[in-house]
Amino acid sequence: MTLLITCLFIALLLPYLAKIPVAIAMHQLGGYDNAHPRAQQAQLTGFGARALAAHQNSFESLIIFTPAILLAIATQHTGSSIQYLAITHVVSRIIYQLLYMINISILRSIAWGIATMASFAIVWQCF
Repeated sequence: MTLLITCLFIALLLPYLAKIPVAIAMHQLGGYDNAHPRAQQAQLTGFGARALAAHQNSFESLIIFTPAILLAIATQHTGSSIQYLAITHVVSRIIYQLLYMINISILRSIAWGIATMASFAIVWQCF
């Protein structure tokens, strides 16, 4: 169970770690506008826009992964297959973010699909 909680913790950190490249891109756009960050983010292009999309998608992935992990823990399905799926999700999400920022779209989509399917597989194994 500790591994599942660790994977969940890492997944919860990913959106905030993904904000770092966004903040760097915003700073390069004339300084970080803390008064109106969303307006400034809307002006990002290229790397900055991709970093922002990766950041936002990190939150979206939590909608699937968090309940999957909590379901596994609540139903006491915490065996090795669930653990491997949780690790697969986290590693795929890290790869996804990197591929998004360096603009390799096909591999990025594959990483997204693997992470998403891993989360659904965790739920499926709880039946």
